[in-house]
Amino acid sequence: MTSQRITIDPVTRLEGHGRIDIFLDDAGEVSNAYFQVPELRGFERFCVGRPVEEMPVLTARICGVCPEAHHMAAARAADAVYHVTPPRPARLLRELLYDAFFFADHTTDFYALAGPDFVVGPEAPVAERNLLGIVHKLGLGVGAKVIQARKYGHRIIEIVGGRGIHPCTSVPGGLTKGITAEQRDEIAGMAAWTVEFASESFQLFNDLILANPEYVEMITGGSYSDHTHYMGVVDDQGRVSFMDGRIQVVTPDGSKLGSFEPKEYTDWIAERVEPWTYLKFPYLKKVGWKGFVDGADSGVYCAMPLARMNVATGMSTPKAHAEFERFFATLAPGESAPADGVGHPMVHHRLAAHWARLIELMNAAERMVELTQDPEILSDNVRAVPTETPTEGVGVVEAPRGTLFHHYWTDERGILTKVNLVVGTTNNYAPMAMSISRAAKSLIHAGTVVSEGLLNRIEMAFRAYDPCFGCATHSLPGQMPLVVTLRDPAGDVVTVLRRD
Repeated sequence: MTSQRITIDPVTRLEGHGRIDIFLDDAGEVSNAYFQVPELRGFERFCVGRPVEEMPVLTARICGVCPEAHHMAAARAADAVYHVTPPRPARLLRELLYDAFFFADHTTDFYALAGPDFVVGPEAPVAERNLLGIVHKLGLGVGAKVIQARKYGHRIIEIVGGRGIHPCTSVPGGLTKGITAEQRDEIAGMAAWTVEFASESFQLFNDLILANPEYVEMITGGSYSDHTHYMGVVDDQGRVSFMDGRIQVVTPDGSKLGSFEPKEYTDWIAERVEPWTYLKFPYLKKVGWKGFVDGADSGVYCAMPLARMNVATGMSTPKAHAEFERFFATLAPGESAPADGVGHPMVHHRLAAHWARLIELMNAAERMVELTQDPEILSDNVRAVPTETPTEGVGVVEAPRGTLFHHYWTDERGILTKVNLVVGTTNNYAPMAMSISRAAKSLIHAGTVVSEGLLNRIEMAFRAYDPCFGCATHSLPGQMPLVVTLRDPAGDVVTVLRRD
């Protein structure tokens, strides 16, 4: 750190690597802040030349945090490449696997990654801001239930997906196997338990966060609020959907900008490259790139759990929907919704995403119970064998951290010729960078003592997005770009050497 730069390196409690550089002006105020992603992954390039049916297994290796998201997006893209629709029992089983994944992943984020900032405290000693700190404060019983929740989620994934991590059963046209009655009964018992766990998590959120005026002020204040567009998948009734439906986009005031099918995403989304990071910045083509600013004239959009709440009319299960309604009644009381909107005002408070995750946690738990009660879940009709010539296809799912696009092009043999991946964290990179800058400018002023706790409050801005940078950076140019800037002792640029 110098007198004019504050660096947070590495940022913590996320998947992957990143750093934050905060620049101060001569008066000691924050002039700008940058969230840089220095890592590089090459999946978009080294998948080329592989059979498309390998993609559900291959892309699951992108990340150990959310392999199920890539497994499912890849399977749906492979379905589209082969122009085949899986039979209903296969779709039910895929949804069951995916709900189990959502439940386990949101549990991890709430209790291990984001929760310590609230349960233990944003400025508590860094050694205590973790899951063990939560267990120390709330008791061993809470820790045991978190472990059990993760265990049940991955056990369901193992039964349906063949493995507890990196599932392998989804193929073009469906699944390689179904489940037995005994396995269905085992899943039903675990699913019922997850509903109780979700209810207890709501109670914990109410008691420790919503009942704390300081935390409510932090959530609803201006330090963590950006008025962007929002994007998310909704079903035919406009409700939040993790897998099937159209992608809906709403403006910052809640008006519907439009919706599109997965295969139409390139008509809506463009990607911008900045020289100081390997991660791209998607934006809405219909609005245009205006820089890192919010408002209706900016093409920046948000696609995380908070966005899914904002673009939807509700949730698909009763307890989750009741909490959805309480969410907006609490965080947007008395605000009006536009006539051409989704029926409720927008919530722009980024830290409210943690509440949104609990709503989705409950929806996933309740939906697992519903799926185990569907008679077709035991059918052996789990695959429609592809018969058409493979061409091009797009698969879209909602990953826990945002909308995930897989786009494949193949030759007539099904060999990949081109791959494009736009993942949840990539969709959220621009608003994430803006949130970090806003938090820094709100918290750091001339004369401010920059403590570790204050820097953690800035990190909380990106933790609201639950980012996964191992998933997000996939471009692999022919050689690593390199820019070397030589400066004299006064800091003036002498020369720049480039290879990019």
